Amino acid sequence: MRLGYKLIAEAYSPTDIVDQAVRAEQAGFDFVEVSDHFHPWVPEHEHSGFAFSMLAAAAVRTSRIELATGVTCPFIRYHPAIVAQAAATTALLSGGRFTLGLGAGERLNEHVVGKGWPAVAQRHEMLRESLEIIRLLWSGGYHSYEGKHLRLEDARVFDLPDPLPRIAVAAGGPAAARIAGELGDALFTTEPRADLIAEYEKAGGQGPRYAEVPLAWAPSAAEAAESARRLFRFGVTGWKVQAELPNPVNFDAATSLVTADHMTEQFACGPDVERHVEVAKEFADAGYDRLALLNAGPDPDGFFEFFENELGPALREQL
Repeated sequence: MRLGYKLIAEAYSPTDIVDQAVRAEQAGFDFVEVSDHFHPWVPEHEHSGFAFSMLAAAAVRTSRIELATGVTCPFIRYHPAIVAQAAATTALLSGGRFTLGLGAGERLNEHVVGKGWPAVAQRHEMLRESLEIIRLLWSGGYHSYEGKHLRLEDARVFDLPDPLPRIAVAAGGPAAARIAGELGDALFTTEPRADLIAEYEKAGGQGPRYAEVPLAWAPSAAEAAESARRLFRFGVTGWKVQAELPNPVNFDAATSLVTADHMTEQFACGPDVERHVEVAKEFADAGYDRLALLNAGPDPDGFFEFFENELGPALREQL
């Protein structure tokens, strides 16, 4: 079992995100992963730095901890050729510590370039083509590609790392889990669903299984739950909502009735170590072996101290 820390790029400035990556290494985390968004989720979020720049800065300031995107949509806002180049460069700058997390994206981030927002079936087709293009460019030399949705013309990524980065594919349902098994090196989810692992493995997947574990540390459970409501109430809407709304104001309206009590149904809230272990154990028991702890509490420094002194040792002993 490897334990990671979720860098929440929507809630903290780019400099804070890099500082948190450094602090995560000092606290003993095995990896960090950062969201790759153009917009934040809700009005309380006031940031959304460029993921690959933050990872490059973190690579320079750390020496051991692994880095990942959690996750990048490699089409519409980006072209997969640009993602292939960015990921290869990040892997080189980090000395091989980078994992490229990819997914089918959200309207929140992709609509900004004015190309529309396809239905989910088309997004999965575009994700498949993107994976094929990235793999092609990582094979070395010049390549062209003619897909149903995406094209590549006489392109080459000149600086390639050895070994190449691992690709973790995000899945919110069985169709995406099968894409992860067929074309990815790892699975990435946000729910403790054993059925997604089963689909991933049925499609040939044999790599790591990443998941984000919803926690909120604060000196009291009430303070933690309110912070989770303020910063992460969008998370209780589910992917069918999260993938479709275009802006923070829409998520604010969609979550206006979410209370702090609702958050405690999914998040471990407060200072109780065993409650945090209990939530993490749901993911471990489902078969996930790379757990990224997402702290929705108001005090990152307090959480790092909590992990270093109490939670980390308990998780490594009990999972």
